Amino acid sequence: MSELHKFLFDGLPVRGIIVRLTDAWTEVLQRRQLNTGTGPWAPEVAELMGQMAAAGALMQSNIKFNGALVLQIFGDGPVKVAVAEVQPDLSLRATAKVVGDVPAGARLPQMVNVGNQGRCAITLDPRDKFPGQQPYQGVVPLHGDRLEKLERLSEVLEHYMLQSEQLDTKLILAADEKVAAGLLIQRLPVEGEGNLAGSFVSSANEDAIGVNEDYNRIATLAASLTAQELLELDVDTVLRRLFWDEKVLRFAPQTPRFACSCSRDRVSSMIRSLGQREAEDIVAERGDIEVGCDFCGHQYRFDAVDAARLFTSPGDQPPVPRAVQ
Repeated sequence: MSELHKFLFDGLPVRGIIVRLTDAWTEVLQRRQLNTGTGPWAPEVAELMGQMAAAGALMQSNIKFNGALVLQIFGDGPVKVAVAEVQPDLSLRATAKVVGDVPAGARLPQMVNVGNQGRCAITLDPRDKFPGQQPYQGVVPLHGDRLEKLERLSEVLEHYMLQSEQLDTKLILAADEKVAAGLLIQRLPVEGEGNLAGSFVSSANEDAIGVNEDYNRIATLAASLTAQELLELDVDTVLRRLFWDEKVLRFAPQTPRFACSCSRDRVSSMIRSLGQREAEDIVAERGDIEVGCDFCGHQYRFDAVDAARLFTSPGDQPPVPRAVQ
């Protein structure tokens, strides 16, 4: 079963989170294969998507926010866009649009950032928006401050969190066909609470970047964790091996799971946004409108009558006949 554990280092300004996605991750892969005509991802894409799913769960659990966290990578490589979405209860889904072949052994620059146009966006979409409220979004390029291309998703997200939260962060990510896992170590804010939405920025946090000896020691220990160890070892073993000389305070574990928020109502709204004429043209050409969810593979079909009803107000529709008793 998938699991996420949050922990603190007693007496130190450092917190941590470790996640292992097992059934939740394999469900994402199985759903991908259900999508008509798409087939499984190349191993390099699957590894990136697993890392994104694990990173999304870590970042969502690290903030106090009633809404979806959407992690998105897009650029000019064969992976045009990759998305991982995690809800407050840690239900998650992920998908990617791939055009053409992904070179064997490709890393992030070869998949997304071929011409240095790649970007990483993190969106916080409130569950209960007030009128006119827009989701918060932060975007960073897939390169460092000196324009060098970043080879790993973990490096991109560390850079993002340093800019948005002004907090030192160490992130270890790994994924294969069975497990997607991640370890996040972060220095605690000097005062108040930093968060991804940037509602709090302390000048004291800026002064503390890179200089806290306790954080640096813990981060160095975390960096010694290999991808193979992260994928193969259970949570207890990882924490014991890395931090055997530290007093770690652990919280009750949480259980991430796969879940898709697609629905017939949401697809109906999408079709309405196309306009009645375009919807009628699609029905005339194909006989119906069929929309598949990229996340879970579910197919939604609207025949000519269904499509017409989308553009008819309830008062204009004929009454539904009652069943004969």
